[in-house]
Amino acid sequence: MINYSLNCSNDHRFDSWFQSADAYDKLRLAGMVSCAVCGDTNVDKAIMAPSVRPARNTAPDAGTMPTPERALSAPANPAEEALAKLRRHVEQTSDYVGDRFAREARAMHEGDAPERAIHGEARPDEARALIEDGVPVAPLPFNTGRKTN
Repeated sequence: MINYSLNCSNDHRFDSWFQSADAYDKLRLAGMVSCAVCGDTNVDKAIMAPSVRPARNTAPDAGTMPTPERALSAPANPAEEALAKLRRHVEQTSDYVGDRFAREARAMHEGDAPERAIHGEARPDEARALIEDGVPVAPLPFNTGRKTN
């Protein structure tokens, strides 16, 4: 695996992992590498400093200790931080209803259930029907599901 720092033509910088340098080249030529911020597929490798670790048998010098790398789960840029903040807000201020989202939203809209903030999943046809019927819903820019790989 190899981690590249990438830039899009809109000057957004982001990191991504690839199986190999050849895999990156093939995916980029196929238009399958896109900006994590804006979706632009005009992406190039950015200049990167190598990550060099001291030899295992040397004692660490407090003045030259490398700073710990950012955890992969930590936001890499302001846009990712804003999405993480929005996700925390949604999860703290609304009820997760899973795949019952369409039924719950419709029941609240029709007055058959008390109104409250909810989030969950809906199939595309369910979401389309809610919108066509005037039920106020909006897609979230992140996965709210409880499923993990």
